Amino acid sequence: MSIMDTMIDIPAEHERNVCGQFDAYLKKIEKTLHVTMVARDGAIKLIGPEEKVLQAKAVFNDLIELSKRGNAITEQNVDYALALSFSENSHKILEIDQDIICRTVAGRPVKPKTVGQKEYVDQIRKKMIVFGIGPAGTGKTYLAMAMAIQAFKNGEVNRIILTRPAIEAGEKLGFLPGDLQSKIDPYLRPLYDALYQIMGADSYLHNAEKGLIEVAPLAYMRGRTLDNAYIILDEAQNTTPAQMKMFLTRIGFGSKVIVTGDQTQKDLPAGTVSGLDMAIRILKKIDEIGFCYLTNSDVVRHPLVQKIVQAYDDYEANNTAKEKTVRGKGYRGRNSQ
Repeated sequence: MSIMDTMIDIPAEHERNVCGQFDAYLKKIEKTLHVTMVARDGAIKLIGPEEKVLQAKAVFNDLIELSKRGNAITEQNVDYALALSFSENSHKILEIDQDIICRTVAGRPVKPKTVGQKEYVDQIRKKMIVFGIGPAGTGKTYLAMAMAIQAFKNGEVNRIILTRPAIEAGEKLGFLPGDLQSKIDPYLRPLYDALYQIMGADSYLHNAEKGLIEVAPLAYMRGRTLDNAYIILDEAQNTTPAQMKMFLTRIGFGSKVIVTGDQTQKDLPAGTVSGLDMAIRILKKIDEIGFCYLTNSDVVRHPLVQKIVQAYDDYEANNTAKEKTVRGKGYRGRNSQ
């Protein structure tokens, strides 16, 4: 394999953003792609096998372009640009970055950050009902909230309804103090957090008082018909089949529904079938319903979260394989007697 070297010019105002503190991002790219990099006078010299040098150059060019667009480059950006460089989607990070859904109350753009998230947002735009399924940190709820708020601001729907099952996450909390709203608010806090960040507390409270934005536990949906609304069911893995059927049959004309859930984090009593699992099996052949499966590569929280998700996936896969092996040996042993 031929060795080559090439130079990349980095504008001085973007150098720190692209290279990272103490050149941390340079070192990560160098280690991942097995190239040598020498930074001097606003330029980087890349030395190594031709294929790897060209790969590293493409990653740098993508990061420089992201920086020029006003993005603060994070470790997640670098990790994802590197991951894409090994696939056919090598330049999709720039295409993804152009899809701005809305802006937070602080002016920060809300947009998909991975190929999986881009596909999720595109499905929401095209389908009446979309199931967003994936591990923690993949932006399922946050992106759904952003799409709902933007549709509300554009007059595409008259109201937003956010709901999730009120179920304890592996803990027995006992009797909570306060009125009914005080008791259910802790279960709905993640939805409030996203609303406040994207819409602002004042705007949310103003629209909530008028009944245009509603945050409620799933049980409150029974018996209603929801027309011209953007409806988000969060933590759907904790619904029962009856609850899921009840929810999906509330949908009226002019409404859009997003169902989010993580099949690996169920808090239902042992032996209870998840309404999300059953809905996936029953509804997968209906064209008007979209299913988007996000993976650990779509995690956009701290890079350590991605490693944690992957570690749990590997552990569960290994345990499943061992159980199958044990069952197989037991079956053969009985036949051999």
